[in-house]
Amino acid sequence: MRGVILLNGEPYRGDIDCEGALTVCCDGALRWAQGRCRIDIAAGDFDSLGYVPAGALTYPAEKNFTDGEIALDLLIGRGAERIDIYGAGGGREDHLFGNLQLLVAGFRRGVRTVMHTNYLDAYCAAGEVRWKNLAGRTLSLAPVGDSAHIVESEGLKYPLRDLTLACGSCRGISNVVEADSARIFCDAGTLFVFEVREEAKW
Repeated sequence: MRGVILLNGEPYRGDIDCEGALTVCCDGALRWAQGRCRIDIAAGDFDSLGYVPAGALTYPAEKNFTDGEIALDLLIGRGAERIDIYGAGGGREDHLFGNLQLLVAGFRRGVRTVMHTNYLDAYCAAGEVRWKNLAGRTLSLAPVGDSAHIVESEGLKYPLRDLTLACGSCRGISNVVEADSARIFCDAGTLFVFEVREEAKW
């Protein structure tokens, strides 16, 4: 089963793929998502929306979990094997940081969890990671936690060989996929992977 989480960040401009998925809409995301895709569950504290929709799963505003965490747990508890998150970027960067932690939480529980913003797709990975048909796209890598070690790479503009990406360093940002088939092998640690779809124009 696939799950979709809609969050109260920057409204997602693209198509929301909720076909065959269980979709959870969190709080203020109803303002931008309603009418754009099927919403199966509305969940959250609804302090942002300002009212509680009929039939919603409600939680107190003063709680130890974000609405995104609640939605992630709900979907994993119902058997989701992949979760796509929309509306996680923009606005408050502290929430963006928190939403990146959802990728880690899903990965550690064996669920492929992908965050789609208006500019990129992000997820966590380890071991061998392959990319198909992304030639020309910018690709950035960062460690989850203290460090991650990359043994080798293929198909990238800047080769990565016996490279440790460390917390506190920007090494790994803004590589470029140069081949239709590219790969890396990460033998220690976990990576944040950022596949850039569009450059912001200010």
